[in-house]
Amino acid sequence: MGDSSLNPLVLIGVGSSFAFSSLFYHLYQEKKKELTKLKEIPVFKPDRHLVQVLKSSPHKRLQYVAVEGLVQADGEPLASRFVPRCFGVIQKISVEETWKYWNSLSRTWNSRTMNKKETNNSVPFSLVSPGAYINDLFLRVQNPLEASGDYLERVHHKVRRAEEGLVDVVVQGLSGEKPGAMEESEELLRVGSILTGFGEVVLEGGEVMRLQAPQDGRKFILIPTDHRSFMDRHERTASMWKTLTAVTGIAGATILAKIIYGMVAKQDDRSK
Repeated sequence: MGDSSLNPLVLIGVGSSFAFSSLFYHLYQEKKKELTKLKEIPVFKPDRHLVQVLKSSPHKRLQYVAVEGLVQADGEPLASRFVPRCFGVIQKISVEETWKYWNSLSRTWNSRTMNKKETNNSVPFSLVSPGAYINDLFLRVQNPLEASGDYLERVHHKVRRAEEGLVDVVVQGLSGEKPGAMEESEELLRVGSILTGFGEVVLEGGEVMRLQAPQDGRKFILIPTDHRSFMDRHERTASMWKTLTAVTGIAGATILAKIIYGMVAKQDDRSK
């Protein structure tokens, strides 16, 4: 039992290596399946080709496609509240206060968030084809707030620390509470940014295209990047899981081989 080759920690290391290798292989297979499904989704830009495809499709509808384009407000865009000459079509402003209260048991000041306020604004917008000189064709995005995806860019973030005066110190001693800080942030889907939408596309009135939530239950997604970058990110993740599978598997096999070799060598020594 004192044999170092059978050290429990070594055996745990071998088991952990194979367990992690199995987990990483499972994650790799799942990501590989996801990539296969993503590659099956047709990719378009809001141009004449998409119009022709829609016209030749049943009911002038594509059930689930990806469309990549530049964000353009249909009317007046939203102006940033904090950043000059910064405009968007979806705006999210968050303000929250952090207060500190005295914990008599631990005799420390603990923090908690209070009075959190969130304001969401949006204006109608469309996607236009990148590089188009005349934006006579566009894809209207319907109900974008229903879409999933981290497509907002944070353009402002500031934390204002509370300043304490003599009166504040007296009040804090009586109430057991004191203001900590106020945090404000603003996020925008900016005009002119690249956006890729996954959803259903329909053609109305000849050349008016609309992107909307799919009727077949699949996810309505907005991605703040071009389609190629989106796919590259998924492929890098799959490659990472594949590499980790190999590394942990080889590590476990190497340690196990050393244990077996040590046991065989010791058995040979005893037989002599």
